Amino acid sequence: METIIADTELEAAGFYWRSTGGVRALVCVPLERAGFVNGFSTRLGGVSPMPDDALNLAGFNEDSAENILENRRRFLKLFPGRWLLTGCWQVHGADVRIVEKEEDAQPPPDARGETVYCDALVAAVPQVLLAVKTADCVPILLADPKAGCFAAVHAGWRGTLAGIVSVALERMNRQFSSRPEDVMVAIGPAAASCCYEVGPEVIEGFKQRFAGGGELFIPTRENHARIDLIRANKEQMIAGGIDAARIRVAPLCTMCRTDLFFSYRREKRVHGRVGRLMSVIGRDGEC
Repeated sequence: METIIADTELEAAGFYWRSTGGVRALVCVPLERAGFVNGFSTRLGGVSPMPDDALNLAGFNEDSAENILENRRRFLKLFPGRWLLTGCWQVHGADVRIVEKEEDAQPPPDARGETVYCDALVAAVPQVLLAVKTADCVPILLADPKAGCFAAVHAGWRGTLAGIVSVALERMNRQFSSRPEDVMVAIGPAAASCCYEVGPEVIEGFKQRFAGGGELFIPTRENHARIDLIRANKEQMIAGGIDAARIRVAPLCTMCRTDLFFSYRREKRVHGRVGRLMSVIGRDGEC
């Protein structure tokens, strides 16, 4: 039985919790109302020992294939209907994969590692659920109701520096004639500026790459600062023509809320292994 969980702060940001069988996901209301199935997973309701009952949706080198596939089966129950889960092996770059038809849909990496390498997926095919995996990086879901296309983007600091979300928007335009002014965006839980400290390599890279890049940092100690990756990606999208009012940001930090999310930066040193969240988007029906 699917349940809806109210949260005042999330509702104000344009999100709500959907839950079934102990599995919970964050859903962006504007994207859903526009006809796009979407969700950002949590660590709740799975079978992985990370440490207990965790919904780890990727990372076969740190968990068993049986656990991950069962977790994916549970997660997909949040989205009724027939869906082809489609992913890629993420490499923190700026390559985009286009899914033009159902036959192109390929599941996220399995234990054999058979997949393609990229950090964003773009499609306009009904019943295909594009997926990216994160554990602190920024998950971005893009949807164009007029063109009928959509995208899932994985933006870590390297991908953000490489402009991965801008490349995804360009591919949406080139492949499906999507216009930035028609695009809606949901940015999911990620390591936020309250917690995400980086060193001189990252600071210098952003200052050189972006005008006003220094404004993305809050100094902490010598040659270190906290970075606002969410703002960096949001500013790239606005510069690309997306209306700021059409960008919804989930007010949740993965590093603060390890009760709800996996956090590579918080958990890797403590547990030695970290689960992966999954952010998905798809469209039901024809254009």
